[in-house]
Amino acid sequence: MKPCTSVRYTGHSLQRMFERGLSNEEVIYTLQAGEAIAKYPVDDQAVHVVVSQNPGNDECYIITAYYPSSEIWADDFKARRSQ
Repeated sequence: MKPCTSVRYTGHSLQRMFERGLSNEEVIYTLQAGEAIAKYPVDDQAVHVVVSQNPGNDECYIITAYYPSSEIWADDFKARRSQ
């Protein structure tokens, strides 16, 4: 993904971020870091951000953001566990 020229949030993403206690800073950091799993000294949580990017102007739209569950995601938080 190319760098975002600007970031816009859907109503859904803002609601979910609020419900899940995710800050704007965590979401922006996740966008900038790409695939890297960010380590936070206080809670040591990975963050997943679902993004859509407009190829015409490289604006990014945040669809949703959440802390992935270790029950659903593999240890690296990049693949779902097989059921």
